[in-house]
Amino acid sequence: MSFFKKLKERMFKSSSRLGEGLDAVVEEGAEKPAPEAAPASRTDEAPAPAAPTEAPVETPADDAPPPPERSQPQAMPPRPTPASDAPAPAAPVAPAVPERKGLPQDEPRVAPAEEGEIPAPPQEPDPDDARPGLLGRLLGRGPAPADAPRRVLDDAMLESLEDVLIQADMGVETAMRVTANLAEGHFGKRVSGQEVRALLAQEIAAIMEPVARPLPLYPSRPQVVLVVGVNGSGKTTTIGKLAAQFRAAGKNVVIAAGDTFRAAAVEQLQVWGERAGVPVLTAPEGSDPASLAYDALSKARADGADLLMIDTAGRLQNRADLMEELAKIVRVLRKLDETAPHNTLLVLDATTGQNALNQVEIFSKIADVSGLVMTKLDGTARGGVLVALADRFGLPIHAIGVGEQIDDLQPFEPEEFARALTGADEGA
Repeated sequence: MSFFKKLKERMFKSSSRLGEGLDAVVEEGAEKPAPEAAPASRTDEAPAPAAPTEAPVETPADDAPPPPERSQPQAMPPRPTPASDAPAPAAPVAPAVPERKGLPQDEPRVAPAEEGEIPAPPQEPDPDDARPGLLGRLLGRGPAPADAPRRVLDDAMLESLEDVLIQADMGVETAMRVTANLAEGHFGKRVSGQEVRALLAQEIAAIMEPVARPLPLYPSRPQVVLVVGVNGSGKTTTIGKLAAQFRAAGKNVVIAAGDTFRAAAVEQLQVWGERAGVPVLTAPEGSDPASLAYDALSKARADGADLLMIDTAGRLQNRADLMEELAKIVRVLRKLDETAPHNTLLVLDATTGQNALNQVEIFSKIADVSGLVMTKLDGTARGGVLVALADRFGLPIHAIGVGEQIDDLQPFEPEEFARALTGADEGA
């Protein structure tokens, strides 16, 4: 849970927050019956002493009834106008409460007081005041306002929601799919920003659930994990963190510094190796990385290692020569073990946005990518690209990272990620 708290705090540091965009969509076309009723009640309460003025307006001319009619509006201050126009306001106001109750996210939020508030809609905002709103607790805004705006979920609102999700790097196809699922069962109902965020979190979690899987361990020894990605995606740091975690779990781990063209990468791995007590195999600068991979697998076999993690140099997916070098590493490993590499992890930088889709497509053709790791989610609030990746490719997402510390890389939890991305309630 501490990692989730860190995730939501860091993801929402960016100025472009998905939650704020969703609130703006609701407020843009929101209906606000409560604020309109309030001034009407104040004006009616002011002339309340002048009872004779209301008696002539009313069609019934009974002298005794006027005092009771005046007492009824006083018992329900927010709704005095409906007392005179009983049929007219009752029609639009009464359905609004059952529709709100029908939304699944409302029940855990206001279940204790909701049933008692159905006959008295003006008192409905009280439980919201008692308990902070979803995005309010995440961003420190405090409780949701009593007159929170609500908007009818129609075609116009769905289009606006699509735009917000696309801006969060979720992609056109995925955004359309999420909003279409959101419309089922809720189209035509009046929803608040909190309810929209909670419903979106459910839809996103449903997409992410099938791909949330830890890095599999096989009986083959050593199990070869090849780590690939573009320049600066965080491969070296990810390898160090994973190696430390596997070592802490009792595994005999060996690291091969396959980025023979960048001395800093080798030094960084050696620092992580010292921290975790894991040996790091190196080669002279500029040497063939495929040759190092071959020697590393041979030594790991001889030493009885459980896990061999091979770092590779960063390469752009549009550089054919560099991608061929990666394919050579795979061919050389299979000379010693035809099933190697057993895992090929593609490390993606969350700040690259939709470009991550192209990276997955190209790297999968060259190195047969088996799983993904998403890093640098602390550098952007546009983590929706991870949803697009899950929706399009269905590759396992093993871990996500939000910082440089060893505990900033953790197994992927779809529900926690969805709530952090949309700003939905942590406890919902």
